[in-house]
Amino acid sequence: MDIEANDSAAEETAGDEESETPLNKLEEEGDVAADYLEELLDIADIDGDIDIEVRGGRTYLSVIGDEEAQGLDALVGEGGEVLEALQELTRLAVLSQTGTRSRLVLDVNGYRKDRSKYLHSLAQDAVEKVKSGGAPIHLAPMSSYERKIVHDAVADLGFVSESEGEGAKRHIVVSTD
Repeated sequence: MDIEANDSAAEETAGDEESETPLNKLEEEGDVAADYLEELLDIADIDGDIDIEVRGGRTYLSVIGDEEAQGLDALVGEGGEVLEALQELTRLAVLSQTGTRSRLVLDVNGYRKDRSKYLHSLAQDAVEKVKSGGAPIHLAPMSSYERKIVHDAVADLGFVSESEGEGAKRHIVVSTD
């Protein structure tokens, strides 16, 4: 990734807010987030490459290391807790520099991709249980991002899901109606 080239492009458009397209804002968001993460990786002495992708109105950042890179697993933590916190800190860094709230999604070493596969499987299992038993199935609490993945997967399978509960106890209920 060529951060210097991206920085100069962001600086050229940053002063002209009215002509700036949402895509330019998302690219700027990605550049700011990548700079923040790069500094963090340097401070922690962790090797990793940062990839930025803009799709579907969101900025996606991935920190990827080779098999010999050490320390990236610590950025994920147990159950992705550290990753969620790091994502929020990165969003705050973007807000601080741009004045705009960010919905960026951060992934480290493919954790979110693997988790997404698991969540699709979880949705499919819940739909199968509802098909066979008819009773609604309550899933474990998860983040809003993960709930969205499950809601979409359940809808693709032709069933209904809704979120229930508050805060850390917010979870999905899968049913036939």
